[in-house]
This record gives sequence, structure tokens and C-alpha cells, in this order.
Amino acid sequence: MSADQILALYLILFATEYGWETLLSFLNMRYVKAHADSPPPAFREIIDMETYRKTVAYTLTRSRFGLIQSTASSLFLLFIILSGSLGRLDQWLGAWELHPYLHGIVYIFLLSAIFGLFHLPFKIYSIFVIEERFGFNKMTWKLFLIDGLKQQILSIIILTPLLWMLFWFMDHSGAYWWIYAFAFLAGFQLLMVFIYPTVIAPWFNKFTPLPEGSLKEKIVQLAQKVRFHISGIFVMDGSKRSKHSNAYFTGLGKAKRIVLFDTLVESLDEDQVVSVLAHEIGHEKRHHIKKGLALSLLSMLAGLWVLNWLLHYPPFFQAFGFSAPSYHAAIILLGFCSSPFTFFLTPIGSMLSRKYEYEADRFAVEAVGTARGLIGALLKLSKDNLSNLTPHPWYSFYYYSHPTLSERIAAMEAFEKRLKANEKAALSAA
Repeated sequence: MSADQILALYLILFATEYGWETLLSFLNMRYVKAHADSPPPAFREIIDMETYRKTVAYTLTRSRFGLIQSTASSLFLLFIILSGSLGRLDQWLGAWELHPYLHGIVYIFLLSAIFGLFHLPFKIYSIFVIEERFGFNKMTWKLFLIDGLKQQILSIIILTPLLWMLFWFMDHSGAYWWIYAFAFLAGFQLLMVFIYPTVIAPWFNKFTPLPEGSLKEKIVQLAQKVRFHISGIFVMDGSKRSKHSNAYFTGLGKAKRIVLFDTLVESLDEDQVVSVLAHEIGHEKRHHIKKGLALSLLSMLAGLWVLNWLLHYPPFFQAFGFSAPSYHAAIILLGFCSSPFTFFLTPIGSMLSRKYEYEADRFAVEAVGTARGLIGALLKLSKDNLSNLTPHPWYSFYYYSHPTLSERIAAMEAFEKRLKANEKAALSAA
């Protein structure tokens, strides 16, 4: 294919992705508006009309803002590509006569900074206007600036040697450099999984061991029951940035730890917290984290193979304004093209994630012995976070990594019934 044909194909796929995702957003907003008069039947006894109206308003506000941001970002990206700015920035930097590896690293950082500055007003508006309006924001301007500075420092510390080594492999490892680079990057990714909980995460949040008491005793009993070893249970000060609640499991091997947002501990009762943790433990016991890591590594290997192919195809670089192939240009173009060329795979990833969520829910129900705690927790979190209770089926099918709340509740209730029926049958047989 010629450079013009490659650019035309990119523009067609780019427009298709934008058009499809915009259509889904409009369908979702119209669906939410059509069900704005009252909560779905399953939630009418739990969510009052005032809260439901706030949920609808929050969903529509974020959706409209998302459309504006998506449109602006798409137009900005097209401007950067069609104006030849990618190539001109590369030529301007070339006049500095830097070491080729340093040239590539600086180019990637400069381009990232340009896009970061463009998106900064949207980020500020999202946090300090929308989240503030609906009572979620706890972020101060000082903390916002400190977070941004820390993120930039971490990016430089981590990405500079990583990119340098990647360029080195491209230069010195022959035709199969991408396999050697994969081995190096995979090892680095595994290292980051181990050190993130204890080295990186504390840069941004304070993690306090869960104090002694009945909640910790219940969690320890649960962990012993399901034979789950953890290095610690920690409460994170998520409330200093947002009122949104969450819990997560992080780390591998002896570095495994459970993290609870302080907002979660404050909003749920102890049985609900234990049920949420049982769900998180279920992801580990069902090997979802390892499977996700394996998929991530396979995607990385595929990306490096494509990168190797691109380096030998000059028309691809010419299509986007570069005069010749280069390592840094190949990385940038792979990032630009990955979404338009693979967006149709999004539902597959979403379906796999939802499958994992159902499996973790079933694990939690079986471990705790009832679905009541997890259902109560999900209802409370949904209410507190103003989650959309009526997403359009196409929208949730395409985007949602979790089943909708009504789907999760129905599945858990059905599983609990089967579980009790099996227990009753076993007792009768005995």
C-alpha cells in the first residue's frame, strides 16, 4: 500500500470508531432519559426518587462531557496527523544532534507533554466542576499539582531507562530483537507488579494497617477459610481525593495485600466489607489476575512483532509525516493506530472481564455462605457513587467490564438458591 492509501485506511477506521462510540453514547443517554421517571423495579425500595434523579443527572452530565472531550480529542489528533506536525517536531528535534536514543526518548516525552497539556483543561473541569457539583471531589489544587508532578517524575524515572533498553535491543539483537525485548519488558512488568504496592502506591496515598477489632478478625477468618495468604490488610486514604469508594487486591506471591478505601470502610457494615473482600479474593483464587497478566504479556508480544514489521515499511511512516522509519516514530504510530485498528475487539475484552466478575461473585457467595452481604454492598456503593442503573444494552455490552447491577444481583440470587438446594440435598442423602 502507498502512503496515501495507508492514511486513507487509517482515517476510515478512525471515523468508524468515533462514529460507533458516539452512537453508543447517544443511545445510552436517550435510554437513561427514557427511564428517568422512576428507578427500575428491583431498586425502588432501596433508592429514593431524589437520589435516582441525581444519579440520572450525574450520568447525563458525564456522558455529555465525555462526548465533548472525545470530539475535541479526535479533532486535535487529526490536526496533529494531517498538519504534518509529527514529522516537523521530529525534524526540529533532529537539529539538536542528540544521541539517537536520547532523541527518541525526548521526542516521545515532548509529544506526551503536548497531548497532556491539551487534555489538562478537561481533567480540571471533570474534577473541580463536575465531581465538585455532585459532591464527590475532595481534591485540592495543591494536591492536584503535587500528584501531577509526582506522575511526571515517575514517568521520567521509569520510562527513560525502559525506552533506552528497548532502542538498544532494536539496534543490537538482530532480526529477532522483539523476542529479546519482550523477555526484558515482561520481566520488568512482573517486577512492577511486585514493587507497586510497597514502592509506588505510597507515593500517592497513605496505607494504614487495618486496626485490630471485629472487622479484622472476620477478614482473617475468611482468609483462613478459603486458604488465602495475605501480607496485610490496609486502609487507603482515598477520601483525600474523592468520596467514591472501592477495594482492590494487589501484588503477587508474598507481596499480596488487600486495600480498602477509607470511604468503603465508613459506608459499609462489617459483613458487607467482608463480602466485598471475598469477591476480591475470588479474583485471585480463580486465577483472574494471572490470566489478565498472561493476556497483557501476549498483547505486548504481538505489539512488539507489529513494531518490528513497521520498521521495515517506509510508506507507513510517510503516511503520517515522517521522512523515514525510526524507533520512536514506530512506537508513537503504533500507539496512534492501535485503537482504530482494534476497537472492534473491545466487546471481547469486556465479556471476558464480566465473566470473571460473575465467577468472583459466586466465589464470594460460597465463601461467606450468603449473597446478602455482597448484594447489600453493591446496592450501597451504587447509590453512593451514583452509578447508572439503566445503561443501554449495547453500551454495557461494548464498554462494561462488570455486569450491570441488576444482572449481578439476579445471578447471585440464583446461585445462592442452587447452593442451598445442593446443601439440602446433601443433608437429605446423609
